[in-house]
Amino acid sequence: MAAWLRILVAVLFPMLAGLPASAELVLPPGFTAQVYVTGHGFDGGADRGGGRGIPATATLGFDQSGALYLAKAGARFRQGEEIEDLASVYRIPAGGARLTPETESRYFHGPPLRNPQIGAVRGRGEVFVTTYDRERKTGAVYRMIDGRPVLLAGGTPPRGSPPLFKQPEGVAVDAPGNIYVADREQGLVARLDPTGKVLDARYLSVLRPRTLALDEKGQLWIGGDGTAETPFQDGTGQIWRASPEGTLSLLVEGPLPAGMSLGPGGSLFVAQRRTGNVFAVTAEGKRIAFASATEDTILRALGFAPVTPETRRAGIAGDLFVIAVSRRVWTINEVLRISGPFDEFVRRASP
Repeated sequence: MAAWLRILVAVLFPMLAGLPASAELVLPPGFTAQVYVTGHGFDGGADRGGGRGIPATATLGFDQSGALYLAKAGARFRQGEEIEDLASVYRIPAGGARLTPETESRYFHGPPLRNPQIGAVRGRGEVFVTTYDRERKTGAVYRMIDGRPVLLAGGTPPRGSPPLFKQPEGVAVDAPGNIYVADREQGLVARLDPTGKVLDARYLSVLRPRTLALDEKGQLWIGGDGTAETPFQDGTGQIWRASPEGTLSLLVEGPLPAGMSLGPGGSLFVAQRRTGNVFAVTAEGKRIAFASATEDTILRALGFAPVTPETRRAGIAGDLFVIAVSRRVWTINEVLRISGPFDEFVRRASP
């Protein structure tokens, strides 16, 4: 790289993160959005109408230290055909990051996996990652600590036995350590003990469940695709809540929930991929519109940073993070950080 170009990159590139994100999201008064994770030089450069962002990611999660985990999408469309590749998990330190093809490997967390998704993150670096192989119709859940994935459940079954999982996606962990896994292909939520032993392979039956969240009362929130076969189709998305005893209640029906996360005050926030909206759901099932993306932006997943001494020092405690995708160049994404009085917003909008 020429000396003048190195100087230009050194001066300008650090300015990319922290940019106002007003072009991507319309927010209520009192809230602001900034770019938290971005990049430059990846597929989708200026000749394709883009240039700012990181390779496509679909899921995210925070640990208690403020580290952000992102799963790089393994499934991609190339020349009209869907191809599944091995892909990596990113670990982004508190404060955000700006990646380039040359620096990307610094943020890799563990070996590449097939179609990885961040199912859940617990403690200070315990990451539950789900994977699946569409052709073989098998899926697995890994527990990853310090970047080392260990098979927790699923995978290739014994000869003649059906697979435990076919397309596991969301994961939730309760206070005793029991693990819940949403399998979208099989239409079920399985329940495992802390070691991965199956307690109930069909704990709950829900049409195409995708994402899970557990609240402080031990209630399991489930976002499902309903009748839609892909995130791009219209259909009746659903949000269910299960009591600790496993009793299901349907709270919300409407556009597909691509991501869900419980805020510090206990309110559920949901991202709708196709409509580009974010809304909150109260305990009574009331839907409260929160934010909307501009027509050029799709939203994929979201998550709140936990409130801990480390995240307070980093200035991100209780903030909401959203993966934004450009409709023009969907192969690269950015992570946006939204700050504001979330609990107060929900209280004002609730009856």
